Formats: sequence, C-alpha cells, structure tokens
Amino acid sequence: MTVSDTYGTNTYTAKELADLLADRLDVTFAQRESDYLGVYFLATLVDTTRLQVQPNAIPGDDGEDDLYDDEHPDVSVLLLITSSAAAEPLNDELSAVESLTRLRSTRS
Repeated sequence: MTVSDTYGTNTYTAKELADLLADRLDVTFAQRESDYLGVYFLATLVDTTRLQVQPNAIPGDDGEDDLYDDEHPDVSVLLLITSSAAAEPLNDELSAVESLTRLRSTRS
C-alpha cells in the first residue's frame, strides 16, 4: 500500500521550503529540472519515502503557467510525499513547520 500526502504553503519558495525541511529532517534535496514540472527539489529517505518540493505553477504548453494542483489555486508551493504504509509518518515533524498545511492524504 502507498500513502500520498500533499502539503502546501505560500510562505516559502520551493528552495526555501526544501532548505528548511533538509535541516529539520536531516535529508538532502537535489535540485532537478523537467520540461513538465520546471525546477523542483527531490529527496528520498532511507525507507524509500520520496519528498518532492515544487511550485504549484508549472510550465504550460502555451507558454503560460498551469497549476499542478488546480484544486488549490491559492497555494504557491507544494510538498508531495509518497511512502509505503509501513514507513514512519512525517506528520509530527511537518505539523511543526509554520505555514505548511496538509491539503490531502490518500492511500492506494
């Protein structure tokens, strides 16, 4: 079973949030760039939990930005977490981050 959590903030840029989480969680985020997502930051924990920090505005095909998460147009930066159900939850650590809000959680 896979757990996917989405968090959002308007307080930090993607780089600032990645740096803050790197300090709090003792992980290293690698900066990546893709045609689809633009610049984003990725870290993988020992238990294979994947943390991805990215802007909600992503490059669109028409030269205009599109929203990655159009259910939350007011959120500028997203934290996407994918983990196995057996992974240690990060909710306690993330709830202590000021202005970071949990938007949704799904299990599949």
